[in-house]
Amino acid sequence: MCGRFGFYDIKLFMEMLHQYELPFYEAEGFRYSQSYNIAPESTITVLFGNQESATLGNAHWGLIPHWAESLPKVRPINARAETLEAKPYFRHMLNRSHCLIPACGFYEWKRTPGAHSQPWYIQRRDSRPMTFAGLWDRWQPPGSDAPPIISCTIITAESNSEMLPIHNRMPVIVEPEMWTEWLRAQKAEHAKVLTASPAGTLFLYPVSPKVNNPHFDHKECIEPMAPDGSMTAGNKW
Repeated sequence: MCGRFGFYDIKLFMEMLHQYELPFYEAEGFRYSQSYNIAPESTITVLFGNQESATLGNAHWGLIPHWAESLPKVRPINARAETLEAKPYFRHMLNRSHCLIPACGFYEWKRTPGAHSQPWYIQRRDSRPMTFAGLWDRWQPPGSDAPPIISCTIITAESNSEMLPIHNRMPVIVEPEMWTEWLRAQKAEHAKVLTASPAGTLFLYPVSPKVNNPHFDHKECIEPMAPDGSMTAGNKW
């Protein structure tokens, strides 16, 4: 799964969009907020796809389908790639409303002997931002004039060999060469995109349990932790 991530370098992400010649514009009212510890139900940065160009905007992380009669108590933050076409909650968005969710890295918790789990931070080995495959929808309370809520979910796949010792699921990371195809929501491209990253793509290391607190949002969240439990002042473990 993917239940926490960080995004703190939008400048580099936008440079990559220009580098790979992906046309986009910023939605009216778009707001970027740097964060090292993004939790579910947050407002996040999302690149929405359509046939002409992409839109850089904001969405609520936790999906609300457009057909919901009221605000659902369960708002999925993840969707399994293997069952997207079968699940009524997600299949209406497949081939229609795809998005990319930029991140500098994400967190996962490894079970350890005893009562506690050790948080790990996972980033690209090349240190560039990553982009998660996502689906999005627009919901408005029936009969209400309130502004619609745009929400999204992150698609996950079975873990690759790097992630498997930590967790059996991981977010689908879309490589820049496939950004345009995914955003255009072409069914033929799903098999190429909705898989785990190849081994060698990621770099993983343990971090401080302070990240367990969703209100703790500091660079210390991503600083490696040494085998003795101390912080390593920014050096790779």
